[in-house]
Amino acid sequence: MSSSARTFSVRRSPRLCAAIVDRLTFNATLIETGTESYRLARTKTKSNGMK
Repeated sequence: MSSSARTFSVRRSPRLCAAIVDRLTFNATLIETGTESYRLARTKTKSNGMK
């Protein structure tokens, strides 16, 4: 496992992960394009297939 993977592993440090997400999204501007997210659609498809 690379050092960056170990550094940002959610299982190893959930507080660090939460802090990084907080810093990245603080004062962020959300842009709505009017289309569905490819990643969201893929995740929904995968989760429906697992049931």
